[in-house]
Amino acid sequence: MIDTPDKLYQLAEKLNKEKKASTRILISMGTCGIAAGGTPVVEAFRNEVAARKLESAVELVETGCMGICHCEPSIEVINTVDGTSIIYGDVKPDQAGAILDSASGTAAGSRVINRTWYYPEDEENKDGAIQARIVLRNCGRINPEKLNDYIARSGYQALAKVLTGMKPHEVILEVIESGLRGRGGGGFPTGKKWSFAAAQETSVKYLICNADEGDPGAFMDRAVLEGDPHSVLEAMAIGGYAIGAHTGYVYIRAEYPLAIQRLHIAIKQAEDAGLLGKNIMGTGFDFTIELKYGAGAFVCGEETALIHSIEGMRGEPTFKPPFPAVSGLWKAPTVVNNVETFANLAAIFRKGSAWFKKIGSANSSGTKVFALAGKVDKVGLVEVPMGTPLKDIIFGLGNGIKYGKQFKAVQTGGPSGGCIRADKIDTPIDYEALIGLGSMMGSGGMIVMDEDDCMVNIAKFFLQFTLDESCGKCTPCRIGNTRLHEMLESICNGNGTQDTLVKLKTLSNIIKDTALCGLGQTSPNPVLSTMANFPEEYQAHIKDHKCPAGACKNLISFVINDNCVGCTLCARNCPVACIAGERKSKHFIDQSKCIKCGVCYQTCKFHAIDRN
Repeated sequence: MIDTPDKLYQLAEKLNKEKKASTRILISMGTCGIAAGGTPVVEAFRNEVAARKLESAVELVETGCMGICHCEPSIEVINTVDGTSIIYGDVKPDQAGAILDSASGTAAGSRVINRTWYYPEDEENKDGAIQARIVLRNCGRINPEKLNDYIARSGYQALAKVLTGMKPHEVILEVIESGLRGRGGGGFPTGKKWSFAAAQETSVKYLICNADEGDPGAFMDRAVLEGDPHSVLEAMAIGGYAIGAHTGYVYIRAEYPLAIQRLHIAIKQAEDAGLLGKNIMGTGFDFTIELKYGAGAFVCGEETALIHSIEGMRGEPTFKPPFPAVSGLWKAPTVVNNVETFANLAAIFRKGSAWFKKIGSANSSGTKVFALAGKVDKVGLVEVPMGTPLKDIIFGLGNGIKYGKQFKAVQTGGPSGGCIRADKIDTPIDYEALIGLGSMMGSGGMIVMDEDDCMVNIAKFFLQFTLDESCGKCTPCRIGNTRLHEMLESICNGNGTQDTLVKLKTLSNIIKDTALCGLGQTSPNPVLSTMANFPEEYQAHIKDHKCPAGACKNLISFVINDNCVGCTLCARNCPVACIAGERKSKHFIDQSKCIKCGVCYQTCKFHAIDRN
């Protein structure tokens, strides 16, 4: 039981003085690592270590996601004597022996991954690394199911500092001075939100962590909760103390079983140790945390809908004001912040607001975590200082576009964001810069698109997602977005007109002005941004009845040209048998039967098929 802050500091010191194994092997066991085959890799290393009787010399640590999702299963082998390490990707169980044999050297035949990150809090030299890990400081470095691993890395010391040396208003002032803005999408100043709730004179207040991550392609919050749950719990206790709340909730979607499991373990460990619950560390402050599960409704990411869901009602938003900070959960003042926002806080109090503010850009302090997905070569989780150019993320960390294709656009902000075209690739990532391009930061999804993506079709895809996830409470969202989707469908089918474009833009702006909540108000953003940034694609669909990317099936056709040598490969692979012709003679495609699947185009070795 850690019943005083001094005991916490003493335990951390003791843990760091303990004799360590000469080799530590960190094995990425987040959801992506497990799905890619991490469990057999862990078993293989355990068996090898046991067979060689190396238990005292080799420590195996099952960590959360390392962020290099493109090469899972991944491991890091650390020589604790000299501090050197090697990261291996695409690790197979049968490579365990060779990796152990290599010790601090490179195992032949294994894929070595270059480190692209550094840790500002540890005052490491960045050595040209693009990533700066604050939120992801412990992900991939500790066992998230062992409290002592977190304590050894200064865990709960920020909470001890706050509870023993700062008044609630001083805590809020520190957050304000840090410049930390909400990482859930809107970028509202975190300290200011806290101050609104703290100013309410009532004995009951609540703090909520929004872990209802719902953007397509986003997995930042899940990775943090799987890899470093105590960082969020510690921050929630700090927030509770600052605003005068004694109860916190983590609202998490039930589709995150591993994150839920590790949160349950972390909460129990913290309670048993006296770091959560009654009289935390003997300071007299009480704070408990409960989990509440969501059913996966995207609209419940909006704070008022989320609150209604916790209350047992339909997850529908309500008009603001009053804002939750004044009247939220069960009509009590309530602060809602997302996972990443909380994950920054312990570092801010350990190192100070001035330290945090030096990282990032003038109006956007700190770092931002992105889930880099789509057509990029190296999919994964990245954390970069605010102000980092998009180019450094997509081509530096992501290694450019798969299969040598041409980069076309990147979608930031999920269904609420917009598509940024290639000539804006040098844009620095911060809140104002992205809004200026018709997009937004959002929670951190970053979907990369190439030359084969049709931007009209992309807008239709995101709008379809919004339609599926809309609660249907307000007419602009329920009916207005349905009409927008119908117009986009018409354009993709070759039936759009110039008048369709006028109506598309007019209705989009009306929805933005009149929808009830943030989901509806931002739902036209993909439409407006693609219309503004890719007008030539809309015109090609309307004027020429062509889809330049070849993605809209009703606007393309496949025709066999004179390069055909009659090899019959296309006919043999056609799923609907619409290609006919004699061997060694030119073949023909029956357009009435063709389903535009493109199999013939992909299999032809003689460039004998044109896609028109």
